[in-house]
Amino acid sequence: MVTFVGEGNDERETLLMFVAEQRAAVIRAAFGLTDEQAAARPTKSELSVAGLIKHCTEVERHWIVGILSGRPQDLVPRDESNWHDSFRMVGDETLDGLIAAYRAAGRETEELVRALPDLEVTVALPDLPWFPPGAKRSARWILAHLIQEAGRHAGHADILRESLDGGTSFALIAAERQAREGDEQEAATS
Repeated sequence: MVTFVGEGNDERETLLMFVAEQRAAVIRAAFGLTDEQAAARPTKSELSVAGLIKHCTEVERHWIVGILSGRPQDLVPRDESNWHDSFRMVGDETLDGLIAAYRAAGRETEELVRALPDLEVTVALPDLPWFPPGAKRSARWILAHLIQEAGRHAGHADILRESLDGGTSFALIAAERQAREGDEQEAATS
């Protein structure tokens, strides 16, 4: 479930706002969870809320840093031996750390996309079995794809959260706003 997305000044800002809202929806599913709850797999699926946040971070960085900016060397190397690690917390990872990384990826996306001359910038897709040979995509298409990807996983995260403790999007939106207002009031009185 998403909240109302405002209207940007132009197409680029509007698309970035929609990407940001879908990112926020994925993160919102983790609001108030412990590391253990976020790592839990409450359904028959292998998915967890933390794993979805980690996966969405890697996907966003793959498309923006690896493909659009042409810097695949700046990504976490994944192959068949560690591919599943992109869907779960491993080692000393924490929910807070995963959320911070996703937010940092969002800032990086906004910076890199705003630096483009326009959304017609087109890049070649990597030579991978799931891409058509010689395929190219525009920055516009990549942003639309990120909206689709994060939106799909926001739905997964909603189901997982509700399976964990009954938390629903509307209740989480209200709790998140209440916490933010409390933080703002505390900061104003300090």
